[in-house]
Amino acid sequence: MIQDHTLQFEHYSSIALRGDVLTREECREVLATPDSEILGLLHAAYEVRKQFAGNTVQVQMLTNAKSGACIEDCHYCSQSSISTADIDHYGLLPEDTLVKDAHHAAESKAVRYCIVTSGRAPLDREVDAIGKAVRRIKSELPLQVCCSLGLLTEPQACRLKEAGVDRINHNLNTSERYHADICGTHTFRDRIATITNAKKAGLEICSGGIIGMGENDEDIIDLAFALRDVEPDSIPINFLHPVEGTPLANCNTLTPQRCLKVLCLFRFLHPRKEIRVAGGREYNFRSLQPLALFAADSLFVDGYLTTPGQPADEAWQMIGDLGFTIAQ
Repeated sequence: MIQDHTLQFEHYSSIALRGDVLTREECREVLATPDSEILGLLHAAYEVRKQFAGNTVQVQMLTNAKSGACIEDCHYCSQSSISTADIDHYGLLPEDTLVKDAHHAAESKAVRYCIVTSGRAPLDREVDAIGKAVRRIKSELPLQVCCSLGLLTEPQACRLKEAGVDRINHNLNTSERYHADICGTHTFRDRIATITNAKKAGLEICSGGIIGMGENDEDIIDLAFALRDVEPDSIPINFLHPVEGTPLANCNTLTPQRCLKVLCLFRFLHPRKEIRVAGGREYNFRSLQPLALFAADSLFVDGYLTTPGQPADEAWQMIGDLGFTIAQ
């Protein structure tokens, strides 16, 4: 039986390495891998990761540049209009603060600094203010800048590109089928439109999803294939960290093994992409956090939007202990 699993895992990695695509049935098999066989599955995913990303890990850091008071009803989010979570509420941070946070990101060995704001879409004056901060950051630091600002028009995306923004993050979050179950104030197609606008502006694309919101295996597979159509430069995989006061506060179904299987699936289906183990890593992987980097090649340090994360120095230690190096 073990030999059968070994051959099966080698089959998945060989498909990815030669540039072919797993069938939906093979995707189901990956997600249904017995927990006792997780190390074999991870080894197969690592063979693909090693081929295209080597043994490097990209460190990223984000700043919650505008918190709370969002009119959207995203069920997973503590900043949404339907959330009663106890979080900070504030407007767009001053330029000096954004620049200071960028310096902190650089000191934390991050290759990319992510500016994230709450809200359905940014105001034009916020786009201009962020652009001004980005120009300063680019003049002072050799740091890539990503922005996650909600729904964007093409002119807004163009202004961000002109200011020096490298990449836009806009996650698909889940499958098109399941999207209405987690958000009723905008559609899956709205998200695709923002990605299209960012691409037209010449920006790189960061787009992924959130696992553990009550979706089924078919939704995860649909998301993975939808992202193949989007062709993002990086794919952040978030794992729901349930927050008291949100509709998904009691949605706590993930195990470390389940999370690892999802990462392996995304590595097989997106062999050449940067895959980031993102929000919820610390909460859901627990003591198995290091194993995530055998499938993923990127992570966040020092926290997320409203939840804490692993300090940078602890992440450096973990990366070194695995025999990996931090990307420069």
